[in-house]
Amino acid sequence: MTATTQVEPTAEVQDDAAAPEPQAPRRPSLSPSRAADFKTCPLLYRFRTIDRLPERKSLAAVRGTLVHTVLERLYDLPPAERTVTGALELLEPAWADLREEPGIAELFATAQDDGAETTPTAPESVEAWLASAGTLVEKYFTLEDPTRIQPHGREELVEVTLPDGLLLRGYVDRLDVAANGALRVVDYKTGSMPREAFEGKALFQMKFYALVLWRTRGVVASQLKLLYLGDGDALTYAPEEQELVRFERTLLAIWSAIERAVATGDFRPNKTRLCGWCDHQALCPSFGGTPPPFPAEAAAAAGWQTPLPVVERD
Repeated sequence: MTATTQVEPTAEVQDDAAAPEPQAPRRPSLSPSRAADFKTCPLLYRFRTIDRLPERKSLAAVRGTLVHTVLERLYDLPPAERTVTGALELLEPAWADLREEPGIAELFATAQDDGAETTPTAPESVEAWLASAGTLVEKYFTLEDPTRIQPHGREELVEVTLPDGLLLRGYVDRLDVAANGALRVVDYKTGSMPREAFEGKALFQMKFYALVLWRTRGVVASQLKLLYLGDGDALTYAPEEQELVRFERTLLAIWSAIERAVATGDFRPNKTRLCGWCDHQALCPSFGGTPPPFPAEAAAAAGWQTPLPVVERD
């Protein structure tokens, strides 16, 4: 079994005379979000992972990115400075970096007609949006005392290659390691805690991280912790080794289904109430649309085996 855990490499200045190292061939990998996409709707997985169709940014998603950035940078401060005031002071510089990304400024573009600011469909002002992000940051302090925490890792890439060759990879919001080696995996959510019936879906991502860490470090995380900043609640879970073994089999089954779909180009849509948030309804058969031809070249470039010709159905 090959197993690696790593963080993003830093850029280094190379000697001009040094021969460039050969690039490793690209190969597909499975992340928690892409596995969840396939479980939700195989066609959505295809559009996002293989076609790589563009999707609209949303104010909620960008706010989540902003809050995550602030909470990540909070731990760059000395413990005594990790206060509500110190965290809120990180909002503006984090926003200054974020708003330079393409498409962000357009989210706040409003019509200049009289009364546009008061219409229900008008985008909220930047000031109101930033204030809402600040409220989420403040809520974090009701859940944890950051002056007493020294993270082992933040926004850390963890990955492992399973014995059958499947590469699992994902980014952990925060990884804490106790003096006795116990692991705690922490994830920040800007929404509210789901109802009990949906806790399993919420923990899917965390079990994914726990599996990768177990396979790379040989330690089962003692706690998986989801912090819901929307309502100031927390969901904690302690996985067991046999549970992670079963979860690994689940991921392998998902991956086998993905490989079959790629080999045939057959990604079925799955119509659910989540479709209302999908950007690709115009291309979805469930809404009268027609998907574009399967992008065999893009799939090959991403490391997939060349798909078989797709047989058109009547």
